[in-house]
Amino acid sequence: MKEKVLNNKKNGMAVLMLILILYIAAIAGIIYGGINNNLYLIIPCAVFVCIGWIFLCGLKVLKPQEALVLTLFGKYVGTLKNEGFYFVNPFCTSINPAAKTKLNQSGDVDVKKGQAIMLAAGAQNAEFEMTNNKISLKIMTLNNNRQKINDCLGNPIEIGIAVTWKVVDTAAAVFNVDNYKEYLSLQCDAALRNIVRIYPYDVAPNVDTTGDGVADEGSLRGSSDVVATRIRDEIQQKVAEAGLEIIEARITYLAYAPEIAAVMLQRQQASAIIDARKMIVDGAVGMVEMALNRLSENNTIELDEERKAAMVSNLLVVLCGNKDAQPVVNSGSLY
Repeated sequence: MKEKVLNNKKNGMAVLMLILILYIAAIAGIIYGGINNNLYLIIPCAVFVCIGWIFLCGLKVLKPQEALVLTLFGKYVGTLKNEGFYFVNPFCTSINPAAKTKLNQSGDVDVKKGQAIMLAAGAQNAEFEMTNNKISLKIMTLNNNRQKINDCLGNPIEIGIAVTWKVVDTAAAVFNVDNYKEYLSLQCDAALRNIVRIYPYDVAPNVDTTGDGVADEGSLRGSSDVVATRIRDEIQQKVAEAGLEIIEARITYLAYAPEIAAVMLQRQQASAIIDARKMIVDGAVGMVEMALNRLSENNTIELDEERKAAMVSNLLVVLCGNKDAQPVVNSGSLY
């Protein structure tokens, strides 16, 4: 289905004023005909008073960044896109199958549009909601629910995305899919699963995330921009036929699933401790080598191999220990 934009003149106000004038004239004609017993004047005026309201159904008001898809007896007539006050065929009906769909996104605020209170005896409060069939052309953000997905290593993770999108083809959005909002939400979930299962949560050896057969350092945590871009492209391919454009996709939440979060935290802590210890040992060995070289260069003291070993041991204990050293002073001779 190809979109057809209607370039109707914005003559809604003129038609509204004409209808009001005709109503006033018809009422005056009925009164005048009743006074003069003129049925030829009363009958057409009465008919217009009864059915003249039909023309009011052709008045349409559009605000900026809104569109209205019109059909006439089941046939697609066209789409009104520009803001203004229009008059169209009163028998045209607007259609928007996603009008009542409420998603966790901007523009979908589930509020009651009106409430009627019946004051008759035994009557209860009656609530009604006015359906707005206008299609928003604004940029909206869909914040899908968090999903639990296994990464390429089989670790369960929880991830959530925010997708920025807009409608670019109203006819395709209305007629090509049953409900374009639900369709977008489902395609976001499917694309997220397809992309996440390719990456590990953190950098892992021998993992190919690009599909070129060479292991790389791609990960969900370290390559979030690349992952988001791939998710956006995947969604765009699926929703193009629905007349939607995906502007951007961003990861809003990323964490290990609760059942393995504690274990993975201990693993990360252990890795950090090992890296820190390695750095401390490397620094301590360098300092010991520097101390021995300085002592031998300046001929400050000559140590045999046994004393050098003892000195190295003491220095490493002091430099690598978790607590401050408590030295023991030897008041006797060195030997």
